Amino acid sequence: MEVPKDQIATLMEHGLYDSAEMLGSFLVSSSTVSAETSPQLKAENLILLGDALFHQREYRRAIHTYKQALHHFTRIPKQSSSISRSSLSLSTRSSVNASGISTINENEVRFKIASSHFALNETKAAIAEMESVKTRSLEMNILMAKLHRNSGYNRGAIAFYKECLRQCPYVLEAVTGLAELGVTAKDIISSFTQTSNRSAKVSLDQIDPTRWLQRYVEAQCCVASHAYKGALELFAELLQRFPNNVHLLTETAKVEAIIGKNDEAIMRFEKVRSNDPYTLTSMDEYAMLLQIKCDYSRLNKLVHDLLSIDHTRAEVFVALSVLWERKDARTALSYAEKSIRVDERHIPGYIMKGNLLLQAKRPEAAAIAFRAAQNLRSDLRSYQGLVHSYLAFGKTKEALYTAREAMNAMPQSAKALKLVGDVHASTSSGREKAKKFYESGLRLEPGYLGAALALAELHLMEGRNGDAVSLLERYLKDWADDSLHVKLAQVFAATNMLQDSLSHYQAALRINPHNEAAKKGLDRLEKQMKGIDPDATDENDENDVEDVDGDTEEAELM
Repeated sequence: MEVPKDQIATLMEHGLYDSAEMLGSFLVSSSTVSAETSPQLKAENLILLGDALFHQREYRRAIHTYKQALHHFTRIPKQSSSISRSSLSLSTRSSVNASGISTINENEVRFKIASSHFALNETKAAIAEMESVKTRSLEMNILMAKLHRNSGYNRGAIAFYKECLRQCPYVLEAVTGLAELGVTAKDIISSFTQTSNRSAKVSLDQIDPTRWLQRYVEAQCCVASHAYKGALELFAELLQRFPNNVHLLTETAKVEAIIGKNDEAIMRFEKVRSNDPYTLTSMDEYAMLLQIKCDYSRLNKLVHDLLSIDHTRAEVFVALSVLWERKDARTALSYAEKSIRVDERHIPGYIMKGNLLLQAKRPEAAAIAFRAAQNLRSDLRSYQGLVHSYLAFGKTKEALYTAREAMNAMPQSAKALKLVGDVHASTSSGREKAKKFYESGLRLEPGYLGAALALAELHLMEGRNGDAVSLLERYLKDWADDSLHVKLAQVFAATNMLQDSLSHYQAALRINPHNEAAKKGLDRLEKQMKGIDPDATDENDENDVEDVDGDTEEAELM
């Protein structure tokens, strides 16, 4: 033979895919191999070329080449003993075995066609290709689970994830997938003890003698069901057994960020980076936290580091969006949208896009982005974004329904209770209800500053300035927080105690020089102190919230 096939396989084993592709083009065009007289050789040659293209991520060309190979494969006499339709080996030497006898693995070729479609976000085509594969390997089953989940076929996705765990109980992405699809920890763990042929069971003690895997399953189920306190306890237990585990540290930091433990989450992400400075997973979440803390020097360094690691990842585009938000909102939005184009299932991209659209006074578009995040995996941030978007364009019924949905999903969350209070506070007739929800949130979580600030604002709106001052000063004894100083400054300004207001604005800026509310408030106050009447803010028309059957349910949860 003019071009030795085994040399192409050797090139691919060493990662020299460019050379393998070039040599493969010689192989398939050789005049010594006729498609009429040697369909098997022609198919084998095309598969080798397809493998080289697949590894170079030239997926369209790979699909075309693999399909040509399958076309020639159908013309091979069925009695040929060297042909395998069900072999599940996935090595790059799929068309040349160790003894030099040629074999063609049809299942593997179809799997690679489906994988190429998946990489191109062509889910339906990928599923159609895989349906003809009857005996599936572990990686085929995980692909099928992802394809069904992406298509919204959750029952099918659950079945394939469970099949993965029967084949190997340590497929942690299957564990997370099942948890996010609402499968209970008990049901997931039961899959571990079933063999793939279901003819026998193995003991859980054999699989997980120290029970760490069981704890991991329970932690992921807690996260998926919004039982964040339980998730943190389980992750803490696992971290005692596996200290400095980057994955566990990242998962813990993400939960802490969701429930508003921002300082703890930042410290956790810093520990992740100290253990693995080149990790990209969830680093966009870390960027969002640094933005909240107005720590722009660390944010700049983080984004610079991420760009030097891999500038094509969705996390990097979200981090760029966070960095640009303060400088140019339009550029920030373009980066958020690019993150979604790179990975259409990347939730922080939708959250960031929704926040930017909400700030740009485009609440209808923001609601679409938050809803997309919600459909992928609901969490507190998507609920908050949806509620505030609906309120911004007068959809108070939808806002109330969404807030109650969050409250039902997270009955022990002070933030969910505050969200319902925010909807009621948006109308003059609902302020008394809002007060009850804010107070319930503070009873549930006394250190939740968000509820304290909202309650103080409500006191201010109702003319109870003394109550607002006493509430905020009580919190200032324990928390030196710039937002508390800003709110106190606003209350004092409203009661014409301008000197007190000035001192609190200055205190806020000493804590956080980048606090925009403090800067604007101080500018307004200085005009007042000079005898200049600053422009009054426009009063928005208030829409009453229809509250037909929610009173009883809300009272029980309070």
